[in-house]
Amino acid sequence: MLEVKLHDIGEGLTEGEIIGYFVQVGDHVTSDQPLVEVQTDKMTAEIPSPASGTVTEILFEEGDQVTVGTTLLKIDAGKENTKTKKTKQSAKKAWNTVKNKEKIILAAPYTRKIARENDIDLALIDGTGPGGRITDEDVYRFMNQAETEPAAKTLPLEIPFKGRRKQIAANMVKSFYTIPHVTHFDEVDATHLLSDQSILKKQGKPLSLTAFFIKATQLTLQEYPIFNAILDEENDIIRLQAHYHIGIAVDAKEGLIVPVIHHVEQKSMMDIHQEMKSLIEKAQTNTLSRAEITGSTFTISNAGPLGGMAATPIIHYPQTGILAFHQTKKRPVVMDDQIVIRSMMNISMSFDHRTVDGATAIQFTNRLKERLEQPAQMLVELS
Repeated sequence: MLEVKLHDIGEGLTEGEIIGYFVQVGDHVTSDQPLVEVQTDKMTAEIPSPASGTVTEILFEEGDQVTVGTTLLKIDAGKENTKTKKTKQSAKKAWNTVKNKEKIILAAPYTRKIARENDIDLALIDGTGPGGRITDEDVYRFMNQAETEPAAKTLPLEIPFKGRRKQIAANMVKSFYTIPHVTHFDEVDATHLLSDQSILKKQGKPLSLTAFFIKATQLTLQEYPIFNAILDEENDIIRLQAHYHIGIAVDAKEGLIVPVIHHVEQKSMMDIHQEMKSLIEKAQTNTLSRAEITGSTFTISNAGPLGGMAATPIIHYPQTGILAFHQTKKRPVVMDDQIVIRSMMNISMSFDHRTVDGATAIQFTNRLKERLEQPAQMLVELS
């Protein structure tokens, strides 16, 4: 009898939520066939069958939280005989009896994404795929019917606190209560930055502002490596990281997630721009791989498109710092005793005060400001 367990499919994974099963007791499965879909704090993953055989037991239900190493279901990979067939048929009947009041929702992650974005309850849809699996076409068909027969919407009275949201909470609490946070605020004159971005766009080289932020941050981290470090309290060592892997905070449907651009020091701003676009798209469709969400040494958050003047970002434990870039607004500014209109942007930098002093944080942000306020000089620096 084979036991299919929840293995560690993500860095620091301790538990996951069962989204749904693709099989039922009594079903014959083949090797590598998807059996169950699990949502962790960082990704949605399908757990495949380790061998061909027959599903004999399903131990948990949709929505249950399970820890790493827990057996989710069992498969008989041996030869069939009359006795085991009868047992499996009885088990399948019993399972169906238990589940007749609670529909098993079988759907791929992308299908679920379509439903979420359109406020569709998958429990209302009858799947036409294998085993009653709901397909993309089923969701679109249901949406078309809803347009002609609109139904009243009711707001949920409870929101489940589990899956990625619960793990985000655990990570935030650990960081906040372990690291003595200090946040330094400053403002950047982004006038030249926006002008240069516009010129590049006209030349057929569109670059997002975040690409400038990432490259400027990496160059400044090279000058102030203490911020690209991890405090190893157990061994009384501050470990400076040899490479610059920048995490980008992304607001996805399932909650905050931080994909990582690795080896930023080896990449041009165009490389960073293109890779960042790909990672954000994957974050929004919940298709990031484990490698794409692990190994970051520093994190930035571009909150500007969402609005807001300032914030106190929480450090991505066990890193040393995090930068947040806020909304850019045109404001009157005094320059050379003259009032002029400039495009000003606030930045917030939280840092670990165990590792870094405030003066060093101010020096870091001052150097970062120089690069962002004179992007042409930064481009020369990269050439």
